Amino acid sequence: MSQIEQKNQSAVIELAIDLMSRASVTPEDAGCQKLMVQRLAKLGFTNESMIFADTTNLWSRRDSTETKKENDVVFCFAGHTDVVPAGNLELWNTPPFEPTIIDGMLYGRGASDMKGSLAAMIVATERFVQDHPDHQGSITYLITSDEEGPFINGTTKVIDTLEARNEKITYCIVGEPSSTNSVGDVVKNGRRGSISAEVDIKGKQGHVAYPEHVKNPIHLAMPALTELSLVKWDQGNDYFPATSFQLSNISAGTGATNVVPGHLNALFNLRYSTELTDQIIVKQVESLLDKHQLDYDIKWTFNGKPFITEHVGSEHGFLNAVSQAILTVTGKETQLSTSGGTSDGRFIAPTGAQVIELGPCNATIHQVNESVCCDDLEKLVDIYYHCLVNVLCTHKTIT
Repeated sequence: MSQIEQKNQSAVIELAIDLMSRASVTPEDAGCQKLMVQRLAKLGFTNESMIFADTTNLWSRRDSTETKKENDVVFCFAGHTDVVPAGNLELWNTPPFEPTIIDGMLYGRGASDMKGSLAAMIVATERFVQDHPDHQGSITYLITSDEEGPFINGTTKVIDTLEARNEKITYCIVGEPSSTNSVGDVVKNGRRGSISAEVDIKGKQGHVAYPEHVKNPIHLAMPALTELSLVKWDQGNDYFPATSFQLSNISAGTGATNVVPGHLNALFNLRYSTELTDQIIVKQVESLLDKHQLDYDIKWTFNGKPFITEHVGSEHGFLNAVSQAILTVTGKETQLSTSGGTSDGRFIAPTGAQVIELGPCNATIHQVNESVCCDDLEKLVDIYYHCLVNVLCTHKTIT
């Protein structure tokens, strides 16, 4: 960093650098949540650490100073402190855990996914509480160190805990990097469901010269797998594209050209819309495999159901509150999208919460030389601030 850039560091850049300096490769938190707790405690938040196995989670809450009511709005910011590994360090222009500013860009692992968002929301909350100490409803944080990993002991376990004690979230912003070209240009208002399978198709191993003594699982599997790839699962709808089926791996054989293998193993995934359910997919896939008279074992992994947050309540809706915040700060209309992979929003939405994803640009996420524009983080602070205002100050009840 140049001396000029160091001198001009703002609150959000300083906090982002502090968080990014901690090598919190999933499922490690590396003290990120402790840093957040220190900042939130000063604002009157009650902080609850939830540790499940190797994962550190944080549930933080600040309630209105008014008498708590059953229908009070609970505004949640959900995010993660873990990052993916840096990979080959020789490909990085700067050390991944030594945040560096070059030409207005902040470089380092987690810059855009998603320590920049964490810093922006903390600073926005500090400003909001200072300006509106008697705000309505509650502000909460749901933070995990297991979003980039197997997602077993992270957000899903926190949600189970909250549900068990009937502690509900009304509206939720997930700080994932949703933007494409400029901050706030895209908001994810839903995600497709994701279901994966590993299928073992059984044959009979033997010498290729004696086909009468073998049962080749490759030959048997190809027609079924081809048919699966050609199925028109649905047409999608106003919010989602048509369901997609993709084979991701096929393996068989011993490596010898004169041996027919005894098994074929195939991996596939479906990204599906709200037109389908996981039960329908399982039934249709297994019916097709049965139709081809295959001897098989199949293991299903249910990664998440599809969810959508719609425009409801006209000008008083949550989506409108977020869209108006973006318009106020950037002067531009945002675009709604359900594209991309999954996020922890899939664990929060089934509780009845309205969930959107809003964060910085995603062009460099999970790449070497991951970066975020410093000006975008400043704008993101302002956007989050206005979201808080629009939800907790402008309207007593957002429908």
